Amino acid sequence: MEEVKRNGRFVYLDGTFVPVQEAKVSVFDHGFLYGDGVFEGIRAYSGRIFKLKEHLKRLYDSARSIKLQIPVSIDQMERIVVETVRKNELKDAYIRLVVSRGPGDLGLDPRKCPKPFIVVIADSITLYPEELYRKGMKVITSATRRVNRDSLNPRVKSLNYLNSILAKIEATTAGFPEVIILDENGYVLEGSGDNIFIVRNGSIITPPVYLGILEGITRNVVFDLAKEMNVDLKEHPFTRHDVYVADECFMTGTAAEIIPIVEVDGRVVGSGEPGKVTVELMKRFKDLTATSGTPVYEE
Repeated sequence: MEEVKRNGRFVYLDGTFVPVQEAKVSVFDHGFLYGDGVFEGIRAYSGRIFKLKEHLKRLYDSARSIKLQIPVSIDQMERIVVETVRKNELKDAYIRLVVSRGPGDLGLDPRKCPKPFIVVIADSITLYPEELYRKGMKVITSATRRVNRDSLNPRVKSLNYLNSILAKIEATTAGFPEVIILDENGYVLEGSGDNIFIVRNGSIITPPVYLGILEGITRNVVFDLAKEMNVDLKEHPFTRHDVYVADECFMTGTAAEIIPIVEVDGRVVGSGEPGKVTVELMKRFKDLTATSGTPVYEE
């Protein structure tokens, strides 16, 4: 059924648009062979691409960090992303922008890859059922710890997501939609693909970037919204105990948006229902996505 729906779609494949069923990547591409590359997940709402410039800035920062030279300018990339959404005649979309090291040989040496490869996909995504946004989500703590930040900096949004996938497998095997991932010292970091926040005594608290998390685009939007709401927001390390005794908890991400957490490891968080701060953030976030962003179509 999904394939039928996608038959009319086009994928941007390194300089040209091709029908989705004809989109192919070389088996010698180092993104496929080794996860050597970077990506962004981006959302479009009502014909506007939300926080496109911020996503592209993070993409190019990630690429620079791994010494990957993206072969088009950031302005050109913006036009490519917009055109991909327009080409597929979408108003609401999830966009996956991938820049791999490109085709090379079977060795690790990135110098053997003469040209990075760009792929842009525009499609739809539903990360969690709508019911979970209304009633809240139950999660567990993962036994899989996040890769040490000295080994792979989490601010690089790389194609290697095996660490997160292993944590996600734990969640789904146990019958939960998501997990909380800790660092080697037991501090809470994030979900398998989302940032995490707690609310305690009227303040919003989230792990600091230096602890070893991705600096999420939606995470930064929450900072702005909290300021509008005159709610104190601080970056500070916390443990599972702090989550258990929090008044509210929620996760954020481009695909997830803002989703309430109402139970962690069998402990009810707060009242067991989405809290008032979380609900207000969700409302303001929805209003913001409906009225801002890079336009795809002429207005």
